[in-house]
Amino acid sequence: MPDPAAPAAPALTLSSGPGRWVLLATILGSALAGIDATVVNVALPALGDDLGADFAALQWTVTAYALTLASFILLGGTLGDRFGRRRVFVVGVVWFALASLACGLAKDVGTLVAARAVQGIGAALLTPGSLAILQVSFRPADRARAIGAWSGLGGVATAIGPLLGGWLVDTVSWRWVFLVNLPLAVVVVWLAARHVPETRDPAAAGTPIDWAGGLVGALALAGATYALIESGGGAAVVAGVVGALAAVGFVLRERRARYPILPLGVFRTAQFSAVNAVTFLVYGGFGVVFFLLVVQLQEVAGFGPVAAGSALLPVTALMLLLSPRSGALAARIGPRLQMSLGPLVAAGGLLLLSRIGADAGYLVDVLPGVVVFGLGLAIMVAPLTAAALGAAPDEHVGMASGVNNAVARTGGLIALAAVPVLAGVSDGVGDGFARALWISAGVLVVAGGVAALAVRNDVLEPDDAAPPDEAVHHLPHCAVGGPPLATATDGGGRPCTG
Repeated sequence: MPDPAAPAAPALTLSSGPGRWVLLATILGSALAGIDATVVNVALPALGDDLGADFAALQWTVTAYALTLASFILLGGTLGDRFGRRRVFVVGVVWFALASLACGLAKDVGTLVAARAVQGIGAALLTPGSLAILQVSFRPADRARAIGAWSGLGGVATAIGPLLGGWLVDTVSWRWVFLVNLPLAVVVVWLAARHVPETRDPAAAGTPIDWAGGLVGALALAGATYALIESGGGAAVVAGVVGALAAVGFVLRERRARYPILPLGVFRTAQFSAVNAVTFLVYGGFGVVFFLLVVQLQEVAGFGPVAAGSALLPVTALMLLLSPRSGALAARIGPRLQMSLGPLVAAGGLLLLSRIGADAGYLVDVLPGVVVFGLGLAIMVAPLTAAALGAAPDEHVGMASGVNNAVARTGGLIALAAVPVLAGVSDGVGDGFARALWISAGVLVVAGGVAALAVRNDVLEPDDAAPPDEAVHHLPHCAVGGPPLATATDGGGRPCTG
């Protein structure tokens, strides 16, 4: 008798009631993590005043969350493949909600930073699950549109976070930027339990989880992050050395582990490596922008919390309107053009935003840059996401989603730790803000160049005739016995080699 939770031929359509419920559940779930990644930024000045936190402490309030999210998102994808994607998704939502409660009740900045780190683990469980659920639940013809809608509306949630945070800070308290997650989490759990089908990778049954790999990888990122943020001093040097040694240990562990959390052989597939390289650079390019922009608007330009948060609303509108269309276009023509052009457009937006200073006005100094930046995001996010999933077969989308999310979060985390140091931002934003945005724009330009040179359009096109890559076929991930990891899927879910 077949396992009812094993991946079956996807049957949901985007226009059907069940399909829309699944899409809503995954969007709201990922919105929990997306909103929290930006909503906290607008509350930083208020919570800093209330808790007596300096700039480094405020940076850790954001970085602690990004650190654990990047560190454990690979485990999140693997656990979903093994124990059920819906189950792990729901566990992540509940975990995230409880950690949000602890953040909202924190009495000092140390407690808040610790609670934020715990919150990031919950986000690492739910984030890859939301995308994997879409990939295995919808029929092939609707998959690209579903991912485009998920990307667009998820981007809307991320962009609307600062506005929500500003309103909560102004009308209630900064604590409510965390407490507001609780009712949303209840809705997501109810939707998932009622409408989301359970799926898992049957080949993963009974295989051990690479806990050691996950912990060593987390130690590598933590050491590097601490060394960058607390640059200078003996502790930073020690942290950097520990991080470097842990990074070497992680690679050695993953090469030797029978069931690694990150099967390094997947990067032998040229397109998987290329797409993830672009992902790292893109998210590194704008990883620090949402953190610095909202603080700059409040502390230097004199905007209030609501005005600073609402400054990003054009990004919301552009993502809502254009991301689904961008995903559909990539399915027709291939993702390379949008993955090359989008980062360049976003870089232009950052250069425009770098002009924001003490006398900045919204219409002249803020709006043009926000519009161009949002246009760049709308152009590239959905094709980038589709291409990342297109480099892995359906039964391993949890792994592919986890890897791509880990790469994205790591890029953002490194940028969040390194760019303020490189730009001279230490006791506030001010003059370092422009330098930080120029650095970020440069990284985005490099990302567009890598996409133009290395990403092929056929990563989303069927190519049934191509033989499997035997070197990748035998990769030891969750007892792979199905299609080779060299096999990609097009926007319609048909297999192709990438």
